[in-house]
Amino acid sequence: MDARLDAVLHVEWLPYALDLAGAFVFALSGAMAGVRHRLDLFGVLVLSFAAANTGGITRDLLIGAVPPGAISDWRYLGVSVLAGLLTFCFPSRLRQEWNPVLLFDAAGLALFAVTGAGKALAHGLNPVMATLLGMLTGIGGGLARDVLLAQVPTVLRSDLYAVAALAGAAVVVIASQLQLAPGPAALAGAALCFGMRVLAIRNKWQLPVAGSVAGPPQE
Repeated sequence: MDARLDAVLHVEWLPYALDLAGAFVFALSGAMAGVRHRLDLFGVLVLSFAAANTGGITRDLLIGAVPPGAISDWRYLGVSVLAGLLTFCFPSRLRQEWNPVLLFDAAGLALFAVTGAGKALAHGLNPVMATLLGMLTGIGGGLARDVLLAQVPTVLRSDLYAVAALAGAAVVVIASQLQLAPGPAALAGAALCFGMRVLAIRNKWQLPVAGSVAGPPQE
């Protein structure tokens, strides 16, 4: 019994679990965006998969982890389809006080930022590039979702989006450099990223906008 418990609690399962959780909540954000744009079932499932897995696929290709987990592991497709079907069949159940797309997006951003940084470190990237790759993993799903919907990507116009992902990834990288436990560091980084994003949404915090500094565009 003790050996089984030790196996369950071993830290190696945590990055994988966080990666799947990130895929699921990003899939919810993609599917909810599809429902709001009145796409059919196939369109909702496409958005669900794209939002859930684009960041992870990009990360794996850049670090040479091929084939990417989202393609080689059926669970990523499974959680994407499950999230898409749940959202398509029960959209009203997923609506909350805040915009559910933004809320699910914040959760996916946080989870993918820390898992992306952790996987980059595991494949030998230096701390700076691991932090940047964590950010890229986090923003990839939302970027794909918005591009497929012909919208300006959230990362280019939203409140502390990429900055929050950078902060979460940096916690994981700094903890690794200090030789701290990776599990608690990943949870702390995800909590920081999610907290920053939610506070930015509620309080409308954002970086300076181009028009507010340079004035209106010239004809």
